[in-house]
Amino acid sequence: VKKRNGEPFSRSRIRDLVVNPVYVRADYRLYEFYKAQGTIIENQPEDFIGTNGAYLYSGNDGKRKTVSLQGHTLVLAPHEGLIPSDIWIKCRSKCLSNTKAAKPIKAKATWLAGKVKCAHCGYALSAKVYHCKTKADNRYYLCNNKYNTGGCNFGSLDADLVDEIVFEEMQKKLQTEGKPTGHCGIGHTRWATHGEPSDINSHPHSNGRVTIVHNGIIENYIQLKEFLTEKGYVFTSQTDSEVVACLLDYYYAERDPLRAIIETVKELEGSYALGIIFRDFPDRVYATRKESPLIVGIGQGEYFIGSDIPAFLKYTKNYVLLGDDEIVCMNGQDISYFDVHGLPVEKEVSVAEWDVEQAQKCGYPHYMLKEIHEQPEVVRKMLNSAVKDGVPDFSEIGLTDDFMRDVKRIFVVACGTAMYAGMVGRYAIERLARVPVTVEVASEFRYMNPIVGEGDLVIVVSQSGETADTKASLELSKALGAKTLAIVNVKYSAIARGADMFIHTPAGPEIAVASTKAYTVQITALYLIAFRIAFARGTIDEEELKRLTAQLGNAPKAIKDIINNKDECQFIASQLVNAENLFFIGRGFDYALSLEGSLKLKEITYIHSEAYAAGELKHGTISLIEDKIPVITVATQSEVLAKTISNMEEVKSRGAFIIAICRRGTVFSPESVDIRLELDTVLEDMLIPLPTAAALQLIAYYTSVLRGIDPDKPRNLAKSVTTE
Repeated sequence: VKKRNGEPFSRSRIRDLVVNPVYVRADYRLYEFYKAQGTIIENQPEDFIGTNGAYLYSGNDGKRKTVSLQGHTLVLAPHEGLIPSDIWIKCRSKCLSNTKAAKPIKAKATWLAGKVKCAHCGYALSAKVYHCKTKADNRYYLCNNKYNTGGCNFGSLDADLVDEIVFEEMQKKLQTEGKPTGHCGIGHTRWATHGEPSDINSHPHSNGRVTIVHNGIIENYIQLKEFLTEKGYVFTSQTDSEVVACLLDYYYAERDPLRAIIETVKELEGSYALGIIFRDFPDRVYATRKESPLIVGIGQGEYFIGSDIPAFLKYTKNYVLLGDDEIVCMNGQDISYFDVHGLPVEKEVSVAEWDVEQAQKCGYPHYMLKEIHEQPEVVRKMLNSAVKDGVPDFSEIGLTDDFMRDVKRIFVVACGTAMYAGMVGRYAIERLARVPVTVEVASEFRYMNPIVGEGDLVIVVSQSGETADTKASLELSKALGAKTLAIVNVKYSAIARGADMFIHTPAGPEIAVASTKAYTVQITALYLIAFRIAFARGTIDEEELKRLTAQLGNAPKAIKDIINNKDECQFIASQLVNAENLFFIGRGFDYALSLEGSLKLKEITYIHSEAYAAGELKHGTISLIEDKIPVITVATQSEVLAKTISNMEEVKSRGAFIIAICRRGTVFSPESVDIRLELDTVLEDMLIPLPTAAALQLIAYYTSVLRGIDPDKPRNLAKSVTTE
């Protein structure tokens, strides 16, 4: 196998191509394949790679051989002509998924390298489409992990690549078990928390009389499992959820579903949202929750339960918030609510402000790209909602000038992207208001016995408003006597309802797992808070307050200009697509952006990426720099620009491939930068993170797409982290 320019691949590069077959293109041809006729030349499988991105290995006897590569087992059959007529692929990357091999047929086949991904683990596979004379004979065999509720979750392929996709496993299941009937059902798709992804461990879980779906983690499931085992219960899965089903059955002795639920939740420790069906009452669905989100949708003659409104927004905007340990019972005609003692309670019906269109792609190939494009508008909405008479005003929520004047310390507590938004807010507040700000990751803050108390302000930031660690940190801060301010995107969320003060970020529903528009709106809200705190404490006057607010008003245009210039981001992505590792560096605001840019890239491209303060390179990190490794340098801050350039030149001298993100007109030495992305904006240094963030999001998005990964659904990640 050779490159397009005729040069041979190194063995390490071949291994890279095997592990990441999305990189393999159809114009690679096996060397002397006609002569080999299914036999690897010189029987050295490590030296050759097929067009499907897998080692081709069959001995001189022409029999099928098995090759195992870093946990991915590939079983290959003898070949006919240039294209193998039969191949079985087994993905063993965590999910133990299997493809179904076709019987050898005499037809022209096309390899779709990297177009097909394991639907669970994201591992890119190759698949074959047979283009036969009759449309019905088309067969497309791909990864089937049989993980999701109801059977299978298949990989994806562009619709125009094949006329008809036949999923044999699902067909067999429907033929064997028949199509489901009825007017009442529960289902749940989730990442595994206990046990491997498999049919046995998938939801729903049932023991015959009780069937459940469960979101959350039961922390004492081992003790409960031991108790139930002694009572004669037999467990078939490795999950904590099956324990709940069996415990419900144990307390169902009197055939009273409500009593069984009440007694069961008394025993459970941890977080849960449960959907429950009792076999004796097939026309009812029961549900209850504790520390995991559960929302009841109220339709016309129909009812829904879901973890968030977009789950049923297509059918109704009316919803009810279920409180901790409250129980709902739904049937086709009526709905009832009960407290933890089984007493009836009245619940208020609310109306969602979102509409169906906001929760759809609207012509974009992915939700993430749509949400990136929505950023100018949602930032403008944030400004319109919080700015009055040209200045930020939060007095209506209790964030008054008198309160801000007396604040001793500020803590920003959040997770992931929201925490990195908090870092931008920290730099802005400390620079303008001269108040000490500490940014803490919520999962650590809640267990570190924090020194927080009266006179402190704890700002918790969350897109969903249901992030478990952030919610626990909020409750801890209130218990210690601090005032709390929530910045969340969901008005009805637990964090919004639990905080002393609440700022709603009007980003609308964010469907893609990787946060984009919620991040920029969070930064916008934190800028406005910084401006107002500075004014309240007298570090800036009213004229400067209005000037800064007006400057921030230019942000929507600056973001839009970056989005309209997406071609440069696409080109940068094309230079990153083959990377195994890369680094982000920056100083000050640029360092905060580097952290978010690195997170965004790694979570949707699966490229190992790390971000470092540029000045820390010599304290160990620079030893990782090797020839051609990409280093994205964010260099927008004029105060430290010379220092950042110096750090950039240090890594360039050690062979790094430098991508610089900077203001238009920034001067670098010609040999120190390989690619530059210039920002043409009037925003001052403190506010330039907003358009820069959009650029980093686009780079991550296009890199993900080029690698054949669905950026909306990265493996192993969930949109709302509702467990610890």
